[in-house]
Amino acid sequence: MTAFYQHTATSLGGQIISMNDYAGKVVLVVNTASLCGFTPQYGGLEALYKKYAAQGLVVLGFPCNQFGKQEPGGADEIAQTCHINYGVSFPMFEKVEVNGTAAHPVFRYLKSELPGVLGGRIKWNFTKFLIGRDGKPLKRFAPITAPEKMEAAIRDALGV
Repeated sequence: MTAFYQHTATSLGGQIISMNDYAGKVVLVVNTASLCGFTPQYGGLEALYKKYAAQGLVVLGFPCNQFGKQEPGGADEIAQTCHINYGVSFPMFEKVEVNGTAAHPVFRYLKSELPGVLGGRIKWNFTKFLIGRDGKPLKRFAPITAPEKMEAAIRDALGV
């Protein structure tokens, strides 16, 4: 079992979810925010999820308030933004930190495997990490990378 699968996270609804539940799937982990200029990416992420879910893609959204305080609300407000405003049906998790000593273990692991231009830090909301079916991190995408620009890498990871 790879290190990614050894982690857990709490869903927006308060349930502890093991990343091992996603073993055998291609996973796209995204740190999100409801009040960010990149927030419309929820729509593109949902489109990718719907298009490739049957082939094994899952998108995991992790709200974060560390960048410009752009995720100030609680679970209900986050759910409203995601589900009502953008039709998000992929799994969303409780608000986490992605940088610093309180960074969530999933993000500590992903940053160590795919450091990016800032080394072990995430630059902004909507940084994306693509993880292969075997749990190995494959590619990191910058916040400015639109979901549709990731489609080729996702298709490669899915083998479609």
